[in-house]
Amino acid sequence: MISLTAPATAFDTNARAAWVYDVETGTVLMEKNANEALPPASMSKLMTIYMLFEALEEGRVQMDTRLPVSTKARQMQGSTMFLNENDRPTVEELIKGMIVLSGNDACVVVAEGLAGTEEAFARQMTERAKAIGLTHSHFVNASGWPAPGHEMSAHDLGVLAQHLITDFPEYYKFFALEEFPYDNRAPANRNNRNPLLRLGIGADGLKTGHTEEAGFGLVGSAAQGGRRVIFVVSGLPDDRSRAEESERIVNWAFRQFTMRTVVPKGDIVAEAPVWLGNRSKVGLTTVDGVKVLIPAGAQSGMTAEAVFNGPIEAPIKAGTRVGDLVINIPGTGESRMPLITATDIETAGIFGRLQSAAVRIGRKAIDAAGG
Repeated sequence: MISLTAPATAFDTNARAAWVYDVETGTVLMEKNANEALPPASMSKLMTIYMLFEALEEGRVQMDTRLPVSTKARQMQGSTMFLNENDRPTVEELIKGMIVLSGNDACVVVAEGLAGTEEAFARQMTERAKAIGLTHSHFVNASGWPAPGHEMSAHDLGVLAQHLITDFPEYYKFFALEEFPYDNRAPANRNNRNPLLRLGIGADGLKTGHTEEAGFGLVGSAAQGGRRVIFVVSGLPDDRSRAEESERIVNWAFRQFTMRTVVPKGDIVAEAPVWLGNRSKVGLTTVDGVKVLIPAGAQSGMTAEAVFNGPIEAPIKAGTRVGDLVINIPGTGESRMPLITATDIETAGIFGRLQSAAVRIGRKAIDAAGG
């Protein structure tokens, strides 16, 4: 995969922080203050959900496992499922409660159910976040309720979203639920706050967030035409701005760039000469093929060049990196993809090696005479 270093047509966002990512090609399409640690509000519930999905995968809980509701959970303010101490919600109900209803009480139930206390769970969240590549995240609670030191960056939220999509495809479907009328306790709070789910633009997740300090934010994802885009926006002034900015980002990401296969998987890009081998040349290819995103208007100027040092001395093992495929797209700079050998090349027999040596000596003699 190739990442663009500077998209030709930048997106000017009103968000305080933003990050836009094309999953198929691994391309960061846009970023703004993406590594700044900020209050994430309810968007940090994604880490609580990730921890619960892991517990499901490991068999520590099942979808029908029921968890107790503590007084602390019942007393949670803000958006809730309106749980009480007599309830024993199932894990599946709690997943829907966190995603659709943004239930702060559901998060505490999950935290206490998995780690004993919310404080212990928050420490586990922070440790696990580091392990999966979140470099600017620290958790104080499970819900995103405002607290000193509870923060995440836009980049980290986007990376976490990608993990949720790729690590748990069987559970990702929950993020597309538009409503969840848990026991009909809060009819006004039954609808998913994600403004993109009902627009028919391929949006299928993930989580909104809002506090006075954090502003309005959204971790979103949409799929169209074989491509998937993940984006994060935060620090917007109101829910209308969040909806408009999110839809604008999705349209820009899918309309401004074209995905092109430069090298199909397995295709030979070039041939390199071989020294002292039973073959005179070896094919060079890429690990998984090469797909690039090309900004509108830049396709005609794209170039690709195989760069390597040769001849390559035998023996050679298939899959050995020997050079780079250098991609140049106008306005985006240079990107490099490793070139590897496509086949094994054995060392030539004694007569082959002598012949190769004689040819090389002969060439050196000619070069010397010409000098």
